[in-house]
Amino acid sequence: MAILVHIIMYGAKNRMECLLDFSLSEIQEKFEKFGFEKYRAKQVYFALQQGKTFDECTVLSAEIKKILNQNFISQPVSILKILVSKDGTTKYLFSLTDNNVIEGVLMKYKFGNTLCVSTQVGCAMGCVFCASTMEGLVRNLTSGEILGQVIQVNKSLDSGLGEKRKVTNIVLMGSGEPLANYKNVTNFLDLVMDENGLNVSSRNISLSTCGVVDKIEQLAKDGYKVTLSLSLHAPTDEIRKKIMRIANTYTLKQVIDACKYYYEKTKRRMIFEYILINDINSSKECAKQLADLVKGLNVHINLIPLNEVNGLKLKTVSKNQVNIFQNELLNYGISATVRRTLGDDIEGACGQLRRRYLNKDVK
Repeated sequence: MAILVHIIMYGAKNRMECLLDFSLSEIQEKFEKFGFEKYRAKQVYFALQQGKTFDECTVLSAEIKKILNQNFISQPVSILKILVSKDGTTKYLFSLTDNNVIEGVLMKYKFGNTLCVSTQVGCAMGCVFCASTMEGLVRNLTSGEILGQVIQVNKSLDSGLGEKRKVTNIVLMGSGEPLANYKNVTNFLDLVMDENGLNVSSRNISLSTCGVVDKIEQLAKDGYKVTLSLSLHAPTDEIRKKIMRIANTYTLKQVIDACKYYYEKTKRRMIFEYILINDINSSKECAKQLADLVKGLNVHINLIPLNEVNGLKLKTVSKNQVNIFQNELLNYGISATVRRTLGDDIEGACGQLRRRYLNKDVK
């Protein structure tokens, strides 16, 4: 009874927290304030990492479950809808505790399963080719909400932790700009790489950014060695300003210099993403300008035919145009491949499923 009174008083002074936002040691510290035995934190931590709620922790008493439910959120993310493509790609629509929705995509490759996660609800970057930004930014996701996406998909695959997990790779390329949510994203990296939990290696994690220069440099200074994936999409400042709002803040020279700094600190090869848009950035001249821009960098160009979005007037390129652009880069000695198109029949591009849901087109 004394414990219960203490918990009620604690809860009155603190807003309800999500335990997935915290490491095992941080949860242990919190549980000490509740008078729980130390081993209880480990029991709850491992259960949460497996996607279980407090009520599903069979080793806990009814009283402890009640106390936890009154003071903490167990799972901040739930799967609202699943769409499976004919190519095996799976798109997830997730629901958050405040009724916001986000999405993720599970892509199956020979080397394992890669999950694309969101880092924000919506996006403020304003890239003209992206559905995620059409409704603007609603809010940042917490580290636990980002982690929760991985946990729920892992659970849906009847998977375990560590080497037993079926989500083998993670890409932060869903809705939102990861580096605009720096604190929560880096805390997520710490949590998902924790050997006590999912234990995902930094070599199996990619982070996509449209080029937030100061945060790219900060990521390197803070010692993170994930694969940096730059959303480049243009070979000149003039073209980039037409399709990416961030180009009005940072020049290509500033962005490339930040990428060079990241490579010097991490020694990790970078990926430059380049969406091919008809009549904008897909000419032979653009290919030559792109080759000149990246010459001497340890970088691979990932060419992506535009995934057309309803409501946007941009048009994609033909297969022949893609091949010509790629061959031009190869002839200049630039490493370049064409990304395999996945999930077209389930609207695999970022933000499309969420937008349909918000518009009441998904039931």
